[in-house]
Amino acid sequence: MRLEKCWFCSSTVYPGHGIQFVRNDAKIFRFCRSKCHKNFKMKRNPRKVKWTKAYRRLHGKDMTQDSTFEFERKRNRPERYDRNLAENTLKAIKKIDKVRSDRAATHIEKRLKVRKGKERREAQKELEQSIHLVKAPQVLRQDQSLTLPKIKVMVSQPKSEQNQAMEE
Repeated sequence: MRLEKCWFCSSTVYPGHGIQFVRNDAKIFRFCRSKCHKNFKMKRNPRKVKWTKAYRRLHGKDMTQDSTFEFERKRNRPERYDRNLAENTLKAIKKIDKVRSDRAATHIEKRLKVRKGKERREAQKELEQSIHLVKAPQVLRQDQSLTLPKIKVMVSQPKSEQNQAMEE
C-alpha cells in the first residue's frame, strides 16, 4: 500500500482517494480532495494559501529542518524481508514519533514565548501612555475623595395579608 502526498497541501492521499491529474508532459499531480484540485486549476501558489503545509513552513509555523524528517523519505530500493529488521524498524518508528512530538512541542513553546513577549511590550507601552489614569492603592487609602462612598442598604420585604393566606 503506497501513501502518496498531495501536490498542493502535502497531506497524505490514501489508495482509492483523491484526484490524479496527468499533464501533457506526463507529470503526475495527486490531490487529496477537490479543494486542492480546484486551487491548482486556478493556478494558486501553495506557499501563499494559508492552510497549506508549504505556507506554514515558509512562515515559521511548522518545523522545517529536523533529522526526524529524514526517515519519512521515499525509498524505491526493495529490501529482502527480515523479521528482526522489521521488528527493530517498528521500535525505531515509535521512538522517532516520540522525539518528533517533543521537538514539535518545544517549537510551539518558542513561538508562543515570542508572542507573549510582544504582548508584554505592547501592554507596557500602553501603560506608559496612560499612566495618568492609574492610581496607586496607597494614594486611594490616603485620599478618601478618590473612592466612591459606601452605602449600606437594608432590604426587608414585609409580608402582606394575601401572601400569608396563600401560603397556608
